[in-house]
Amino acid sequence: MLRVARGFARSRSGSMMPLFFLSLVPLITVVGFSVDYTNAVETRSNMQEALDAATLAITTLPTTTTTVARQQALQDNFVANNGQGTATLVSFSIAADGTSTAQTSASFAMPTNFMQIARVSTVPVAVNSGVTKAPALVQATFKIDQASGWWNKTIYLYGTPFTTSTPQKLMEIDYVYNGYGDPKGYGTTTAYTVSGTRLTQVQQQVCSTSTVSSFANAPAGSIQQTSGNRKYLTTCVTTPANGTGAVIDVSQMGGLALEMDVPSGSPTVLRTDNTATSDRLYYGQSVSSATEVPANQLVDIFSIVPCGQTSWQAWEDGGSPTPGTAANADFSYYVSGKCDFDQRPSLTALTQ
Repeated sequence: MLRVARGFARSRSGSMMPLFFLSLVPLITVVGFSVDYTNAVETRSNMQEALDAATLAITTLPTTTTTVARQQALQDNFVANNGQGTATLVSFSIAADGTSTAQTSASFAMPTNFMQIARVSTVPVAVNSGVTKAPALVQATFKIDQASGWWNKTIYLYGTPFTTSTPQKLMEIDYVYNGYGDPKGYGTTTAYTVSGTRLTQVQQQVCSTSTVSSFANAPAGSIQQTSGNRKYLTTCVTTPANGTGAVIDVSQMGGLALEMDVPSGSPTVLRTDNTATSDRLYYGQSVSSATEVPANQLVDIFSIVPCGQTSWQAWEDGGSPTPGTAANADFSYYVSGKCDFDQRPSLTALTQ
C-alpha cells in the first residue's frame, strides 16, 4: 500500500481535471457568496429609501387616523416605493405643542442564490427609520391696522387645500377712499372671512377727515397732515373696538398666498407667489422692524407668520417706488399665528 502511495506521488502523468474541478468548487462558492452579499446590500439600501419615504408619508395623515390605518398606510407606501418585506410602525406620537415623532422598521428574508450551497436559503435584511415633524401654522388672524391712499384696493388671502390644486378665497379686506382730498388719503376698510361665495364681516375701520385751524385739541390717535396753509385732521373708529379680526383656519391648506388688487395701479394685481410683484410686501414684528421682500423672491406665508406671536404686514400699492420703507406702505394689518400639528409635509426631518 505504501508503494502505491509513493508511486502516485512520484507520477508525472495523468489528467489534472479532477484537481481543477476540486479547486473550482470553493472558488465558485466565494464568488457566489459575494454576489449574494452585493444583492443584500442593494436590497437594504432600497428598503431604507422606501421606509424613509413611507415614514414621512404617515406624518401627513390626520390626527384622527387610527394606529391600524396608519400601519396600513406605512406598508402601502413602503411597497409603493419598491420596498421589500414588511414595514412596522413601532411608535407614533404627537406632543402637546404639536410636535410629532414616528419610529418604524422593516424586515425582509432575502432569498439567496449561491449561498444555498452552504444550506443558507435566505439572508435577513432589516432597516429602521425615525422622523420628527415640527408644529406648523394652523390658524392665522388678520386685524386691520391702517389703510390709506387715493386708490381703492382689496386684499385677499388664498389657500390651496391638500386635496386639490385649486386655490380658495379665505379672507377679504376692502378699502374705499373717502374722497376728501387730503395728501395721504383715508377711507373705510372692511374685513371679511370668506366661505365659498359668502362673506362675513368681522371688522370695519371708518376714517373721517376734516380741515382744522389748529391741531391743539386733536384727539389722541388722530392723524395730522399739513399741505400748504391747510391742516387736515383724520380720526378713525374701528368696530368692534376689541374685535379679533378675521380668524382663518389654514390647517387643511398646503399653500397660502396673499393678493392685493389695485384697479388704478400698475400693475393692478400684486401677489406674494409672483416674483414680479412680491417685493411690494413688507413684514416684521412692527413698522420699525419690518423689511421689504427682496425682488424676484416668492413668499412663503407659513414662514412669515410666527407661531404664538403678533406680527405686522403692509403693502405698497404702487404709488411709491420700490424698494422703499415700510412707513410709505398703503395697506397695513396685524397678523397673529397659531401653530400645532399640521398635515403639510414641510418641517419634517429624518432622525434615524
